[in-house]
Amino acid sequence: MNEMTPLPREPRQRKPDWIRVKAPTSVGFGETRALMRRLNLATVCEEAACPNIGECWTKKHATVMILGDVCTRACAFCNVKTGMPRKVDPLEPEHVATAAAELGLEHIVITSVDRDDLPDGGASQFVKVIEALRRNTPNTTIEILTPDFRNKHERAVEAIVAARPDVYNHNLETVPRLYPTIRPGARYYASLRLLESVKRHDPSIFTKSGVMLGLGEERLEVHQVMDDMRSADVDFLTMGQYLQPTPRHAKVIEFVTPKAFDAYAAIARAKGFLQVASSPLTRSSYHAGDDFAQMKAAREAKLGKAI
Repeated sequence: MNEMTPLPREPRQRKPDWIRVKAPTSVGFGETRALMRRLNLATVCEEAACPNIGECWTKKHATVMILGDVCTRACAFCNVKTGMPRKVDPLEPEHVATAAAELGLEHIVITSVDRDDLPDGGASQFVKVIEALRRNTPNTTIEILTPDFRNKHERAVEAIVAARPDVYNHNLETVPRLYPTIRPGARYYASLRLLESVKRHDPSIFTKSGVMLGLGEERLEVHQVMDDMRSADVDFLTMGQYLQPTPRHAKVIEFVTPKAFDAYAAIARAKGFLQVASSPLTRSSYHAGDDFAQMKAAREAKLGKAI
């Protein structure tokens, strides 16, 4: 079990106006929460303290977090609990499919905690969830956001790609220089290789990755990450502001302005990404359905020009 090394407790910085959101109070929010509790499903929206939960749950959009709510890693940016997870729930795939049906989802995002305790890192559960969704909600497009499957990613990716999700997302999270302090259990180039291997197994599956800004990264380092992603043929880049979940987590070094996010987005588009989402409140699954439709249209337009 990994334990997070407590960071010095300092008062959290006051958030600028552009990052503040209203507390969720809508009827739709309550109904989404009740459904998740009834089906015994965890969501990254809650566990990661996502600032967009009010907006998304009001629209009945939720990102399901499979394989439990306890992670075997302890990343300095993440609010998910660390410890020894419980056994994998065999009913979870059908519960996810039921949730997708009851929410009427056209597009669903499935993520998970890291499960270094499992022989396959939890890949087989992703496969079972995809299969359950295909059986029960065949018109729902499926986006998965997986961990890095440390030391077992090749077999894990091969199994998941064979189940044919529409989008395979794996976040690089930050620039390589910051990995030892921000993402100590992972390796930057291993994550890049995972993204490359998805395309190697099936070039038709869209790939996606994201980074957080405000952790002390330099502008040129971010540009290099973009280049690395494009070298791995990543289709979709997301960029959002890091927010400190608790005083024990990594400190926000900078609140990046909306104008700076727009500038990063323009550079990313020039580098050839099919889709870019870049704003302070952008998260991996924020507006994922709309972004998927746009990305699909962009690929079709690109292929049309090539003919």
